Formats: sequence, structure tokens, C-alpha cells
Amino acid sequence: MNETLKRALSGTVYVAVMWLGASNEFSYPILFSLISIFCIYEMWKLRKGKSKLLAFTYILIPLFLIQLFGITDSEHPEKGFNSSLILYMFILTWTFDTFAYLIGKKLGKNKIIPSISPKKSWEGFVGGLVFTLIVASLVNDLFQFNYLDFNPYIFAVFLPFTATLGDFLESHFKRQAGVKDSGSFIPGHGGMLDRMDAFMITIPALYIYINVFCK
Repeated sequence: MNETLKRALSGTVYVAVMWLGASNEFSYPILFSLISIFCIYEMWKLRKGKSKLLAFTYILIPLFLIQLFGITDSEHPEKGFNSSLILYMFILTWTFDTFAYLIGKKLGKNKIIPSISPKKSWEGFVGGLVFTLIVASLVNDLFQFNYLDFNPYIFAVFLPFTATLGDFLESHFKRQAGVKDSGSFIPGHGGMLDRMDAFMITIPALYIYINVFCK
């Protein structure tokens, strides 16, 4: 099968599974429990013979916190299950990743940290940030958030920074292991950890934001 077609098909399946799984109260915890298992297994392979504490913390904290987003608030049971915030995070993260890659590939000259991720450029980062803000302005009215003080534009501004940091951390672990991908679970895209790295710092940052600054 053509590599581009393979990437397109597997990417579409991945997005559909993530979106549908996170949209339902019953499949939500199952989805992220399975993702946790795959990510831990891939990280265990990457860190074989090396210290695993920081690497496992990088995975376990965000994937524990994301489960909390799916639990109905006992103080406000009338609100029920609402994964809008996570779905919104998906859209913005995928937007940033896509346009940072496309613009960086076309215009990228100034690398951010070439020793860790030689393809990541400042031009790609800025381009991804701009398109993330554009998409945020187009889709935020489609979601109903449970947090009155949640500002989608603040989230859209800090998400590119947290997504990039999460990506760099995983790239660091892969570079130490001497591999290009964390696995081969998703054809043409690498392992599950390769698809989840951009969420690993964003999730804790989002959790802190809504619990400290939002009602």
C-alpha cells in the first residue's frame, strides 16, 4: 500500500476512535485505560536498562488526570458527563501538529532544539500557533464547557507551548533509545506514544488551569 495512503487511512481511524471513544461516558474510561497500557508498554521498551521514574511519571500523571475529566462532578450531578473540553483539546492539538508540520516543512529554517528534534522549527511553531487560534475562533461556539471562567483563547495560546514540550520530551526518550518511533501500533505514524506525546504536558496544564482559575 502507498505510504501516504497508509498514513491517511490509519490517521483517520485513529482520529475516529479517539473522538468516538471520548464522546461517550462508558467508552471514555476504557479508551484512556487502553491508551495508558500501550503508552506504558512502549515507554518501558524505550527505557529498557535505563531509569524509568521520570519517563513513567511523564505518562501516568496526564493519563490519570484525563480520567478525572470524565467523572461527573458529585457537587453538580445535574451537569452530567461532558467531554467537550477534551474534544476541544483534541481539535486544537491536531490543528497545531498539522500546521506546525506543514509550515515547518515548507518554511522552517530556524530549528528550536535540533539536537533533540531536528525537524521542529520556530517558523512551524508560529504557523501552528496562528492556525490554532484561527480554528479556536471557528469552533469554540460548538462546545458547551462546564467551566464558566474557561477562556478558550487562553487555552489556544498556551496549548502550542505545552504540546511542543510534550513532543520534545518524548523525542528525548526516543533519541536516548536510538529509535525513530516509539512503536508501530499505528501504521505510518509510529506507536501510540508518538500520537499522545503532545497531550502529555497539555493535560496537566489544562487541569491546573481549570481548577485554579476557572469555576
